Amino acid sequence: MYQLYYYPGNANLAPHILLEEIGAAHELVLVDRSKNQQKDPEYLKLNPAGRIPVLVEGDLVLYESAAICLHLADRHAGANLAPALGSDERAQFYKWLAYLTNTVQAELLLYFYPERLADDAAAAAQIKAHAERRTGEMLDLIEAALAAGGGPFLLGAEYRAVDPYLLMLCRWTRGMRHPARKRPHLGRFLEIVMARPATQRAFAAEGIAAPFY
Repeated sequence: MYQLYYYPGNANLAPHILLEEIGAAHELVLVDRSKNQQKDPEYLKLNPAGRIPVLVEGDLVLYESAAICLHLADRHAGANLAPALGSDERAQFYKWLAYLTNTVQAELLLYFYPERLADDAAAAAQIKAHAERRTGEMLDLIEAALAAGGGPFLLGAEYRAVDPYLLMLCRWTRGMRHPARKRPHLGRFLEIVMARPATQRAFAAEGIAAPFY
């Protein structure tokens, strides 16, 4: 059985949705960020970076959300959550997962935690504003890709592990002035992915209430 260390709506959401899609037995282990439990010594033994999530599978301890998603897609190849190894579509799958985690997610962290790079409130506000603008540009790029690819998913007609990852990041923009849901193709994408039973089970299990995105 898998154990997924989580906090509601955090970067564990994409791996959690995949576990539900696969139908794999799993246990959720709450790491209470409101009490800073991600910095507790016992948790740091699992993830020395002090971040959520962590996936435990027997002797395997894995952190970084994108790595967990890749592992689950490969471990459960029959679920068809990743294209065939060596295929052109697999290359596009890697590209989008890397873009989402290395570019979009990194920018969103600046939006939510600008004080990490600022010496005062005015500088933090400026960093936050710039991060929101840059995130919007990234969402515009994804919107154009969905339009060009024919959708409804990021790689086209097939639902893949990158799609719950995109849903997770789009959800984080819900408080912005121009969130992901206001773009027509992204809005349709979010409706379709949110309607999947596995997504709904994951949201319910984490106690995430509306507005979902």
